[in-house]
This record gives sequence, C-alpha cells and structure tokens, in this order.
Amino acid sequence: MYTDPAKPWLALNLFWRTFALLALLLSGGVLAWQQTFKVLEAEPRALESAQQLAGLVNLSRVALADTDSINRVAVLSSLERSEAVRVRVAEAADRWQAYDTNAFAKRLAAELRGRLGPNTVVARSVNAEPGLWVRFTIGEDSYWLRTSAAPLSVSLSSNAWWLLLALIVTVLGSALITRLINQPLRELSFAAHRIREGEYDSCLDESTRTSEIREVNMGFNRMARELAKMEDDRTVMLAGISHDLRTPLARLRLEAEMSVPDEQARQFMAQDIDQLDAIICKFMDYARPSELQLQPVPLAEVVEREAQGFRDPEQIRIRVLIPLDLRVWADDTELGRVLLNLFENARRYGHAPGLPTLVEVSHSLQGSWVALQVRDFGPGVPPDKLSRLTTPFFRGDAARTAATGAGLGLAIVEKSVQRLGGQLEISNAPDGGLLTVIRFQKAS
Repeated sequence: MYTDPAKPWLALNLFWRTFALLALLLSGGVLAWQQTFKVLEAEPRALESAQQLAGLVNLSRVALADTDSINRVAVLSSLERSEAVRVRVAEAADRWQAYDTNAFAKRLAAELRGRLGPNTVVARSVNAEPGLWVRFTIGEDSYWLRTSAAPLSVSLSSNAWWLLLALIVTVLGSALITRLINQPLRELSFAAHRIREGEYDSCLDESTRTSEIREVNMGFNRMARELAKMEDDRTVMLAGISHDLRTPLARLRLEAEMSVPDEQARQFMAQDIDQLDAIICKFMDYARPSELQLQPVPLAEVVEREAQGFRDPEQIRIRVLIPLDLRVWADDTELGRVLLNLFENARRYGHAPGLPTLVEVSHSLQGSWVALQVRDFGPGVPPDKLSRLTTPFFRGDAARTAATGAGLGLAIVEKSVQRLGGQLEISNAPDGGLLTVIRFQKAS
C-alpha cells in the first residue's frame, strides 16, 4: 500500500550534505591559513615599521638638536607643513589616545620604546587628529612626530582577491569531489530502484579501482542474479502447479456431472471446482512476469469494459464518472486485471447484508498524475488491518472461515500497480466504505 511518509523540515540528499561538509571544512582551512599568514606577517612588519619610524624620529631629533632656537622655529614651521611627516611641539594640554589596541600595535609600540627609550609615547590620535604619533624629547622639550593618517596595520584588504579566489576554488573543488564520491552510490541507488521494479538484469561496474565499491557492486550483482533465478523458479513452479491441477479438476467436473444423480449436489460440486479453478488463476496472475510496455490508455474505456461483466443489479452496481478523453500511461490488459480484482473484492465484501454493492469510480488530477478512485459503500475494514490488506493470503474478514478466495486479490492489485509505475493507497472513506486510490502518470 502506498504511503507518503512525512519528510523532515530540511531534507538534504547525500550529495548536498557531503558538499556542505566538505565546503565548510575546506573554507575553514583557507580562513585558518590566511589568519596564520597574517599573524606570521605581523611581527616582521612591526619590526620594519618600528625601524623606519625610529629612523625618522632620530633624524628629526638630530635636525632639531643641532639648530639654535631661531632656526629651530623655522625647521618646525617647515616640518609642520609636510604631508608625509609632521613635527610639532608637544603641549602639556595635549590629549592623546594610546596606539596599543591590537597585537600588531603593541608589538610596534614596544619595539619603538626599545629603540627610542622607555618614555616614548605612541598614540593613534592627538587632540582628535588621527595618525601615528610618536612623542620624543630633546633635552627638556617634547615633540610630536606624525606619519601618515592611516595607521600601519596588517589587514585582509590587500589579500581580499586571493581569499575570494581561494574560496571559489574551494567550493568548486568540493562539488567535484562530492560528485566523484557519490557517483557509485547514485548508481547503486538506481540499480536498487530497478530491482524493486522487478528488473533483475541490473549490473554494476565490477572493475572500479575503489576496492570497497568494487566489493559492494560484486555483492549487489550476485544478489540480483539470485533474485532473478528465484523469480524464474517461482514462476515456473506456479505455472507447473497450475497446469498439473487443472487437468484433474477438469476430470473431476466431468465425473461429477456424469456420476452424481442429485442435481443440487452436482451443482455444488461444480461450483467448488470453479472456485478452485479461479484460485489457480489468481496464483497465475500473482506470479505473472513484471515486464510491461506502457502506452497511453483511455481510462474510461477500460473501466467501462471491466464493469460490464459485473453489472448484475442483484449483486453489484457500478457508476463510472470519468471523462472519455482522459488517458494514462498503462498496459491495457494489466489495468483491466487491476479493475477486475477491485470490482470482485467490492462485490464480495463491500455491501451491507442483503443489499447489492454500490461502487463509484471517479478521478482527480494532481499535477502530472491522475488519481483513479474506486469506492464502495460497505462496512469498510478495521483500521488495524488496513496496512495488511495487500499481504498475500491475508483476509481482512476474520469471519470468512469458508474460503471463497485465495486472499490474493489486493496483493495482485498492488503488484500490478507497481508494474504500471503507479502508486496504491487503500483507506476507509470518511463516511463509510473502502476507498482505493491508484495514481497513474497522465498521458498527453
């Protein structure tokens, strides 16, 4: 019986799950290496920058120390107007912010103090003016040296293009690796699906270089061959049993008609023999091979044809509500066998005592699918037995001690629907009766 299991709110197939994990792992590795390079680059750049700044400070200190007070004013005035390096007198009221804000800045400030003296002040702004400021002393006077307004630092901006390229290559490489990993699993999934549909000739590649995949493929191929052999043996066995039983049944019927003088007893014996013959036909239908050629079939025409043999108002009444132009992908004979078993099942069990069976055949469109609905108005089936109705030899009516069937009718329906590529769902109708829904692919 077809069921539609509830899916999790986030359903990912194996490809996307493997891709996400690989991409996350490799992207994290790229970012970790980039951060590592940044940390390893910080100290050499801090030493280089400290050496350059210390050189500028010493140069300014020499230039100011070797001039008299009048010329010093001229030198300061000249340095004040410089764009790259500016030097001005430090005031007691100056407000400044420390430059030691990150690991690189702390390393740079420590290196400058080691080169220029412990009283050296390194700031990132003085009187709200940003830049890299270094305060040094000449005698009793203090001065500020300011370099470019953009503080020296190690950032990701210069390497952004490299990081972006690395992430793109990581994503593409993850997709390629995931595809290569999942390809054998995809082929195995397709082969298992074909086995489920009854195609036992599925063969997986046994020459692949991956030992684990090769062993799995070899085991799967052996399993497929064994299943095919079992299916052939079962079909041959059932065909032989059916053939061997029909011959004595025919002789029994002839002997009963010729030797039993009681007309009623002869009639009952003939009915029992007919019932045994019908049971043999059910076995043959259930053991029928699965290969079918699907083609567009007029649904209403097949339903009307099969309903004609059951339109006995004393036993069953069938109402067909299907448009004549509706076509589905199916096999005409197999679809007729499905309807025959459904109508027979409804005739036997889908009615109230003493009343004929009422059957309504309708349809609904569900996208590219056609849902064929066959419903009776009988007592229905206990909910705990619904899932077992298509089990071979199971009878939903426990009171049927005098076996009037083989218990294969709905099992044949399920197997035939699988051969037709459809979906079967059996349930109790909300207002009573058994409702069977068969979904077929719509044919244009």
